Order: sequence, then C-alpha cells, then structure tokens
Amino acid sequence: MKSKQFIGDYAPYVLGGMALVALLSVGVARWAGISSHSDVADVAAGAVVNSRQLRFEDGQAGAVEVYDWRDGDLLASFPSGDGSFVRGVLRSMTRERRALEAGAEQPFLLARHSDGALTISDQATGRTIVLNAFGPDNADVFARLLDAGLARS
Repeated sequence: MKSKQFIGDYAPYVLGGMALVALLSVGVARWAGISSHSDVADVAAGAVVNSRQLRFEDGQAGAVEVYDWRDGDLLASFPSGDGSFVRGVLRSMTRERRALEAGAEQPFLLARHSDGALTISDQATGRTIVLNAFGPDNADVFARLLDAGLARS
C-alpha cells in the first residue's frame, strides 16, 4: 500500500518534470534553428530541369483550379472531395502566406530537379516542400501538373 501512496504523492511532480523537459526541448530546437516541419526539407541538391509557375483558385462548388501563371491556361480542376493532397499542400502554404501577410500576387513554383526531387516553392514566403517525401502517388499528382500541356509548348 505504501508504494501506491508514494506514486500518488509524486505524480504531479513527475508530470510537471516531463512537461518542463518537453518545453525545454522545443525551446532548444527553435534556438538552434531546427524545423518542426517534416515536409520542409533542404532544397533539393539537383539543378532544376523543368519548372512551372502556378496559380491556385477556388472554383465553383468547392473545386480547386490550377492555372499556369504565365499563360493563364487551366491545368487541372479538383472537384470538392478530390485532390486531397493538393488541397493539403495548398492549405498549408496559404496559411503561411496569411501569417506573413503576403498576398496572392506571386506564383508558386513547381520544379523537377536533376536528382529526381519534385518541389513546390512559395515565392512569397520562401517555403519549399519536397513533394517526394509524401510518396510517389502524391508526388505524381504534382508531376502531372508540371507536365500538363507540354506537348503543345
């Protein structure tokens, strides 16, 4: 019976110590410049071999429409319920633009690198996401956007 009482007496101190360790770990990581975003990696080492500037817009009935920034061509439309990975990436990057009070005046840069990496960069915030980190199926959605209409160019 004594051990249960002993644990009960010190539980608040143990929990408080664990919370303090977690808080200190986060503080040290921020001070050292370690990012907490697993999707944000060092920019791909390879040179850019193909790129396209993109603009995303809200379409009718909750669709997300993707346009070529340069010529305004519609590259893809993801109806509500489709394109969840594209929506997630866009939501993340848009949230950061809002936090930095950056508008939609600058395009997103989708790029394929010589080392095989596929990245999307927000030119307004400087954030780059390495899309390959989310698996080949998710990266392929963006690869199709990069390759859309290239035969006519």
